[in-house]
Amino acid sequence: MEDSNRITGTDRLELLHTFVRIVEAGSLSAAAAQLGGTQPTVSRRLQSLEKALGVQLLQRSTHTLSPTADGERCYERAKELLAHWEAFDLDLRGSAAEVEGLLRVVAPHAFGQDLLVRIVERFLVNHPRVRVDWLLHDDRALHDYIAAGIDCAIHVGELQAPGVIALKLSEVPRIAVVAPDLLDGRRLPEHPAELAALPWLALSTYYRSEVELTHAVSGAVERVAFQPRFATDSLYALRTAALHGLGVSVGSAWLLDADIAAGRLVRLLPEWQAEALPVYLVYPHARFYPARLRHFIALMKEALPAAIAEAAERSA
Repeated sequence: MEDSNRITGTDRLELLHTFVRIVEAGSLSAAAAQLGGTQPTVSRRLQSLEKALGVQLLQRSTHTLSPTADGERCYERAKELLAHWEAFDLDLRGSAAEVEGLLRVVAPHAFGQDLLVRIVERFLVNHPRVRVDWLLHDDRALHDYIAAGIDCAIHVGELQAPGVIALKLSEVPRIAVVAPDLLDGRRLPEHPAELAALPWLALSTYYRSEVELTHAVSGAVERVAFQPRFATDSLYALRTAALHGLGVSVGSAWLLDADIAAGRLVRLLPEWQAEALPVYLVYPHARFYPARLRHFIALMKEALPAAIAEAAERSA
């Protein structure tokens, strides 16, 4: 174990960084995995920091670690100190400084498996010393980012998360589609009222038993009520069910445009539009943010609207 009398300022910053990661990860093993080290090393660093400060920082039980009162104070001050140091370091070194460290991001399953990964790829190419934990999660109530060790989250749909910063990036157009076989040679519907006679699929995170369509020119609004024969919380499962002819669905244009172009799906009532879903980048309030997060936010603000617009043009 390190002698606290010989711990340098740089060493202390490393110990504080490890401690912050332990608190956010919830365990020594999880922190070690995130830091790319071993559990014994993380444990030794924690003991060294506690010895240097002369206080117990974590309360250990069989399965969990939780900060003591001193640990809570240390955690808050350590986060601020590390952010200050990074800002100071980057300010002195200027544009020559390389952004580095671990960025932990939550994204919706469908969005996070496809469209967003292309942006993350660009981010990693631009910043080769950054590592990304890309966590796919459809829990729309996830807002305790600090406890979960999350730097930021991409959220699709209306947002109810007080106490966080929500930066609106773009909107996702949604379209109504159906498999050609389901129409069985019948003419395409010309008015939303005709859709109620068809079987329906529901994306339960966004609509369950009705959808609202707005005419692009007149602004007229029509509600279509239905009893879905298949409901899911997965956009990919909804697409698969639509391809198999189980019913009409309303889904994100970026995912369905290739199926429409290939003739696997038919777009219904193209002059009527379902309400677009807002896309937010969400992150906790803080006095300072790591450079890797600031760069990621900047790239998302630039790249995501362009990616969604490109996908929408393909489906138009």
